[in-house]
Amino acid sequence: MTTFENNHDRNIVLFVGSYLAPQHAALQKMSKRFDKKLTAVVLLDVTDPSAGSNLAVTDPEVIYIQCDFTSHIQIQRALAPYQQHLLAVTCRAEKNIPMLRKVIPHVPYINTPTELSLDWTTDKIRMRQLLRNYDKSISPKFLVIHDASQETLDRIEKHIGFPLIIKPAGLAASLLVSLCFYREELESYLQNTVKKIDQIYKKKKGRGEPQILVEEFMEGTMYSIDTYVNQRGVMYHMPLVHVRTGRSVGFEDFFGYLRITPVNLKEHKIEAAKHVAEKAIKALNLRSTTCHIELMKTEDGWKIIELGPRIGGFRHEMYELSYGMDHSQNDILIRIPKMPVMSKRVLGYTAVMQFYSRKKGKLINIDGVNKVRKLASFKRIEIKKRPGDMCDFARNGADPVFDIVLFNKSRSNLLADIRRLEQTVQINVKRPARPQVKA
Repeated sequence: MTTFENNHDRNIVLFVGSYLAPQHAALQKMSKRFDKKLTAVVLLDVTDPSAGSNLAVTDPEVIYIQCDFTSHIQIQRALAPYQQHLLAVTCRAEKNIPMLRKVIPHVPYINTPTELSLDWTTDKIRMRQLLRNYDKSISPKFLVIHDASQETLDRIEKHIGFPLIIKPAGLAASLLVSLCFYREELESYLQNTVKKIDQIYKKKKGRGEPQILVEEFMEGTMYSIDTYVNQRGVMYHMPLVHVRTGRSVGFEDFFGYLRITPVNLKEHKIEAAKHVAEKAIKALNLRSTTCHIELMKTEDGWKIIELGPRIGGFRHEMYELSYGMDHSQNDILIRIPKMPVMSKRVLGYTAVMQFYSRKKGKLINIDGVNKVRKLASFKRIEIKKRPGDMCDFARNGADPVFDIVLFNKSRSNLLADIRRLEQTVQINVKRPARPQVKA
């Protein structure tokens, strides 16, 4: 077993697919803490034109390598100079998990998840099969379908019933996710998904073959939690995050509209959520990784929506602001393995919001941004669309118009600023002209 203490020559942390500023800061912090110079080696996909451009970290001591992940010979060759010095391997974002899976056979002497466990967690169908086999009470009923035929609609109605959710098996972030309450709606959304799924898989690097998952809709309140699990299965839970989807504010969409922590729940309910999260991790045999678990609090108890072997979106920033914890550092520590550095002290309340246009069309402008920057809770904003860019919905595979992060020591003051933000910002788009019908 590789440990930090008995491997003095191992000083390289391997980052697969990307390398972000928080990870760089975490590595520098660990170097000082352990009085041991740690080096970052970043393995990038040579077939991804965006991988080597706009790098978040330009430190000359960081080693960047481009590699063809379709070839095990190329991966072996790329890692050969560093093999004896590798201490840990990690990655961010669900799109990079398949690359991490291909790296694992070439790093046999450090702690990693198994290749199969990574396969299971990036395929929503396999994930649900294993969850329901482990404990049917924690996961909804589902079917796998490939078309929108009348026979398929009949089967869905018989085995799942309404309301139900349609989602692709290998995509993240609410892409092509739709809620259906009756057959005609199901048929319409299913036809749209079948039509677009190949294109979106290619654009967003979907995992596996394009497949469509249909599952029962769970009524309740959505939360998420990030959990560290070491090589022996010992788990350390980060605080819960409350998630409100776009549907809660009038969108026909399931993107993460609002994420907020700490949550307003009693301790026994939080413990129950952690218990269900642990069941999901065990069902998928995960180890030596951070897990991001999405849950639904229903009248029948906590249910698992999905689980990913990675840090959740925006969680590094949220946990740092609200608790002073370094999520990126802990993600590395759990793989070394060493205990993560945890804290129960609450510094304040953090909210992350993602804004989409309520109409499809080309962006004209965003009103109110300057006023929003003056809010007491304002931390930062990232505008992702520029005038002239097409604005679409998450269910169609589109990105948000902007993300915004808010923080306040007072929960009531944070909620007040969220309300001010919602009342201030206006996303103006020009709807596409309808094609004229010839007489």
